[in-house]
This record gives sequence, C-alpha cells and structure tokens, in this order.
Amino acid sequence: MNTTFDMFIETEVPEHVEIISRTDLGGVITYANDTFAKISGYEVDELIGKPHNIVRHPDMPKSVFADIWETLGRGKSWQGYVKNKRKDNGYYWVYANVSGVYKNGTLVEYKSLRSPIDRETEIKMQNTYDALRKSEEKSSRVVLYVTEKQLEQIEKLL
Repeated sequence: MNTTFDMFIETEVPEHVEIISRTDLGGVITYANDTFAKISGYEVDELIGKPHNIVRHPDMPKSVFADIWETLGRGKSWQGYVKNKRKDNGYYWVYANVSGVYKNGTLVEYKSLRSPIDRETEIKMQNTYDALRKSEEKSSRVVLYVTEKQLEQIEKLL
C-alpha cells in the first residue's frame, strides 16, 4: 500500500498583534496591514484586489462562511475562529471579528480584525470543524500534531 501525505506547517500568530483587512462589499481586499501579509505569506500588493477567500483554508466548513455572510447581511458583526491558508499552503488560526463599515448610514465596506488563539482552542476548533465538514459535506481529513523533534525524524525518513 502506497501512502502519500502533504505536510502543512502552522504559522503561529504572535501574541499582541492584530491582523487587519478591509474588503469591498463583494469581498475583494481593499486594505491589508503588514501583519496580515507577513502571517499569510503574501506581500501586501499581492493581497490588494484579490478576493478575501484567497486565504480560505479547505478545512473550514462552508457553513461557517454562510453564517458570516448571513450575519453581516443582517447588519451584525460576526465573531469566531477561522483557520486560514498561507501562500505556501501552510496555515494559521485566528479569532476574527468581521463587521460592516458605514458612512452616513450606508454600508460601504467590511473590516476584519483578527488575533491569535491558544493551542487548546485550535485543537478544539479543528475537531469541531472536522465534525461539521463530515456531517455537512461528507468530507474529512486527518490532522496530526507533531513536535519539532518528531518532524525532524519524519523529514529524515523522507
């Protein structure tokens, strides 16, 4: 039996940083701070003009994004945990707060403020989202957490 796998390396979001982006009403990025670019592995100019889902990780259930858009459509802010994909196909976890930006009472754009979360919450949310994807999309993946030493041993075997 041939077994193949891809390794996806996690980028930890440092404490006391905030990832900030803004999009137009269609979800196209109009602003990205340097922290967003650095954590996602992109340059700022690579993000501007792209759909925000450029960082959507396949582990995220579609229902989470449906909930985000439904909540924003009601004029409310959405808060929750998101696993994002990096340019190099690695990933990072954040706690996101997404809300509308209004000028003279008219919705003109969306802003997203994202901050780091702890390892325990990451694992809990990975398990929660895996269960959601399995029930909603009939899709699942295996996620294995390894230490730095274990990773070195795996790389020697490859």
